[in-house]
Amino acid sequence: MRLLPTILAVLALAAPVAAQKPGNAEWDSSQVLRELGLAPNPGDVSEAIAAAEAHPLGSMENPVRVGGPRGEHVYIARLRCGDGSAPRVGQRSNAGVGVFGTIVDVYPLDCGSAAPGRTSLVVDMYHSDHREERAPPGFTIVPG
Repeated sequence: MRLLPTILAVLALAAPVAAQKPGNAEWDSSQVLRELGLAPNPGDVSEAIAAAEAHPLGSMENPVRVGGPRGEHVYIARLRCGDGSAPRVGQRSNAGVGVFGTIVDVYPLDCGSAAPGRTSLVVDMYHSDHREERAPPGFTIVPG
């Protein structure tokens, strides 16, 4: 129960930061983390991004970088299975801290009998300055 006051304090600090974006209904979570001093060091993230490129995009070792929950949804909506159809998207789950030092989400994707079949996509939503234009293995992506 000692954690509750800390959580409430963080939320109290985050709300004014979010409110500083007039006319923007969706706040930038990475900006809030930076302003609270909780964001990873940009130099460390750059090194982690370079190292992640050795792994398949959308894996735990190389999550897709997007900006916020909306970025997750927009990116997934652009993915296409081997037959050109959109994958069926399952319930998002949390996969803990990823290689970039932030929480990552996992989405089950199902293309049925088309490639790549059933798979999981790992996404890191704390990269508001990045728009991914590549598709994970087995998928194509609709141009943004």
